Amino acid sequence: MVTPLGTGSPSLSAYVAKVHKVLEESGLKYQLTPMSTIVEGEVDEILDVARKMHEALFEEGVLRVVTSIRIDDRRDKKLTMEGKVKSVMEKLKQG
Repeated sequence: MVTPLGTGSPSLSAYVAKVHKVLEESGLKYQLTPMSTIVEGEVDEILDVARKMHEALFEEGVLRVVTSIRIDDRRDKKLTMEGKVKSVMEKLKQG
């Protein structure tokens, strides 16, 4: 999550749009949600685009930016956003 501080407005959608342009240009798969964005890809690629998204707000004149990242890196099998949701949905149908 890339959050600008001290913008003088409670609205952040313009800043979210700015960082999402950077994400779109990266070619990484992502899902925008109401409270955050989920990004899927190799760790190095994700960290690189996270840095670019962080810097994009400084380029917009923001003086302070807080970026929080949570990484789910499972190496025993390939995971996808869709696969995780599908797994939960199947379990909901079972019980």
